[in-house]
Amino acid sequence: MSAYTVRDINLHTQGRLKIDWVRVHMPVLNAIREEFIRDKPFQDLRIALSIHLEAKTAYLAEVLAAGGADVSVTGSNPLSTQDDVAAALAAAGMKVHAWYGASPKEYDEHLHLALNSRPQIVIDDGGDLVHLLHTELQAQAGEVIGGAEETTTGVLRLRALEKAGKLLFPMVAVNDARCKFLFDNRYGTGESAWSGILRTTNLVTAGKAVVVMGYGWCGKGVAMRARGLGANVIVCEVDPVKAIEAHMDGYRVMHSLEAAALGDIFVTVTGCRDLLREEHFRRMKDGAIMANAGHFDVEINIPELERASVSRRPVRNNIEEFLLPDGRRLYLLAEGRLVNLAAGDGHPAEIMDMSFALQALAALHIARHGKTMEKRVYDVAGDIDQRVAGLKLKSLGIDIDRLSDAQCSYINDWQCE
Repeated sequence: MSAYTVRDINLHTQGRLKIDWVRVHMPVLNAIREEFIRDKPFQDLRIALSIHLEAKTAYLAEVLAAGGADVSVTGSNPLSTQDDVAAALAAAGMKVHAWYGASPKEYDEHLHLALNSRPQIVIDDGGDLVHLLHTELQAQAGEVIGGAEETTTGVLRLRALEKAGKLLFPMVAVNDARCKFLFDNRYGTGESAWSGILRTTNLVTAGKAVVVMGYGWCGKGVAMRARGLGANVIVCEVDPVKAIEAHMDGYRVMHSLEAAALGDIFVTVTGCRDLLREEHFRRMKDGAIMANAGHFDVEINIPELERASVSRRPVRNNIEEFLLPDGRRLYLLAEGRLVNLAAGDGHPAEIMDMSFALQALAALHIARHGKTMEKRVYDVAGDIDQRVAGLKLKSLGIDIDRLSDAQCSYINDWQCE
């Protein structure tokens, strides 16, 4: 059995049930798995994954292993690992290094343990593996053929590395594929963020003022689902084009300091830091709830919240109350970490079916072509995006039109009248 670092291996039975449940609802990944079993494209290759370790991620790891890969898995957030799922993978013989509630030191150790496998392909969610391979473990970077990145935050980091001329191996920006951001970022984040907020608070959303900070694809999804729940939605943005878009989508758009006095629930979803700061806390209503749906726990400035408070205490699982000097109470969900994973099960399986299919096919592309690719950030190849969409439609029993030869000639001929 492979080495593992998990909380309790005896939890593997219930973890296996979770993996088997999502597998049934991931037909695209199932189709790719059958090809991988037949062709073994990752034979003799080592792959390391740092992605939120829950059932859908576990199944992606198993699909890669079915293709012949030697897979090492760790989490990408201390509060998103599900111990029973980690145990299930470990019990099946996979290298797993993660547990729920890891301290910063433990989390770092788990990342190092995953990279001890000397991976040739890395699959990242937020860039932690890539960061180590460009800093402390840079000596290993020469062994890496390439990798793929799952999130907006991670892609921003990669593009910064590329711009600085310091990216040491090619990376595929899976986040930027249409079959990822149009569905995972929008519908996945929208649904899973509210699932986490609702199950954690057990409070009604209808009639409340919900402030969505950031109107990228994730923010669009959060705002859309909030409106569907009956909330009065306010959007805060720094991009004037996105602000106009939010306005024309029917939301109130305003400066965050104005919104701070109006919001009942605040959801940050930008990939940037310090969206909510002391100046916002001073204006918030008694009972205001704050949740983060961005990758890192920096969007809500928790040190400033702590300094502005006279006390803090847990009042419910995944809810902390901060008491301000004037008696107002502000509530923080899931320690300011990703609310959909730290306080929920993440995106629905049908959504992650497409995202993880992209990850699997991006890894396949790296395995086949990585050694000849430049050290830069690549978009997902258009044929991969189209293939995933086609497999998804097939699984849904949906048939669509196709252009005739005459139509193809017409739209591609500039002389047509």
